[in-house]
Amino acid sequence: MTMRTGKGRAKASRPRECDVVVIGGGMVGLSLAAALSGAGVATVVIEPERAAVVTKAGFDGRCSAIAAASRTALAGLGAWQAMERHAQPILEIRVSDGASPLFLHYDHRELDGGPLGYMVENRIIRRALLERLAGLNDAVLMDGRRVTALRRDGAWATLSLDDGTRVRARLAVAADGRNSATRRGAAITVTERRYRQTGIVCTVAHERPHDGIAQEHFLPAGPFAILPMTGRRSSIVWTEHAALAPRILALDAAGFAEEMSLRFGDYLGRLKVQGPRFSYPLGLLHAHRYVAPRLALIGDAAHAIHPIAGQGLNIALRDVAVLAEVIVDTLRLGLDPGSLVSLEGYQRRRRFDNSLMLAATDGLNRLFSNDLATLRLARDLGLAAVNHAPPLKRLLMRHAMGLVGELPRLARGEAL
Repeated sequence: MTMRTGKGRAKASRPRECDVVVIGGGMVGLSLAAALSGAGVATVVIEPERAAVVTKAGFDGRCSAIAAASRTALAGLGAWQAMERHAQPILEIRVSDGASPLFLHYDHRELDGGPLGYMVENRIIRRALLERLAGLNDAVLMDGRRVTALRRDGAWATLSLDDGTRVRARLAVAADGRNSATRRGAAITVTERRYRQTGIVCTVAHERPHDGIAQEHFLPAGPFAILPMTGRRSSIVWTEHAALAPRILALDAAGFAEEMSLRFGDYLGRLKVQGPRFSYPLGLLHAHRYVAPRLALIGDAAHAIHPIAGQGLNIALRDVAVLAEVIVDTLRLGLDPGSLVSLEGYQRRRRFDNSLMLAATDGLNRLFSNDLATLRLARDLGLAAVNHAPPLKRLLMRHAMGLVGELPRLARGEAL
């Protein structure tokens, strides 16, 4: 099979058959499709948005943090090469609690590896993944189409699309986001908690170079992260009280920049917002199970966390690497990739790790998003203690880089 897009969509009397169908062509769904099809697994991706819209998209300011292990996985599935020249290495991370003189400082020179991570625009990531899929013989992209029904019975998952076509696969993978219709259709329940916080995301240009240093200031409303981008630009991930955020977002450019500068500081000189501002409610979500017969959940369809640690895409890419490994190994043994026996290996390896990450980010957000004097003193002393304990600090740095625990083959730099 060669990769084709949604042009000339004729109705099919018989369903298209494949090994795996991925529902959702965002960064996570495309990563899984690239990993699988690169290993010879016949894969179809169904995505409502046209690929041409993605490839022609201009700058919109949305970026993602790519940890070191995620960079290795993306390189292994053949997409990092097209992203690398657009990626800004993160060389240091400085964490501070408001105006406290105590802080935590991570420096990549304290480890033997390269950068702690990278910042890449989301549009660059998706474009690189689409380019990779276009060069693979076992990938089909069905863009500009929506799933209207999913039936799972016997040996197949059969999807009906809004143009009348059907796709039949041995396994369907839901990569359709936090509000996954696929997950709801499978009656998979979730634990969900809404924070009284809104995330505000934008990009700023500044006078002085950032030197590859990421900053995270813990403020009473929540963390305010300044993440280095290419050139003299930084990505802002600003957590604000949900009641106050609409008023901030309604400000004109000058008023918004002034509010942001109060939190940002002046260490990089004058600031200017570039591109649009985005906002979204913050909360925790975790599916009670990641698998069902003929179905697996990945990324935000399975879990959503607070952006406090910048790990959302990274744990999703770990899902991708583990699920791809499970599928490929199962097919090589001549077994059924859509059976619960096969899929439970993926759930076992990912749900526990993701539960720990959800608990950690939830706890950090609760600990730091307040101005209680006793807690402020305890957390400031904690930051300082970690900063002066090199072995512990190196362990936490490696954890943030995604290099701790049972790593899947792609994250180790090995082929599937």
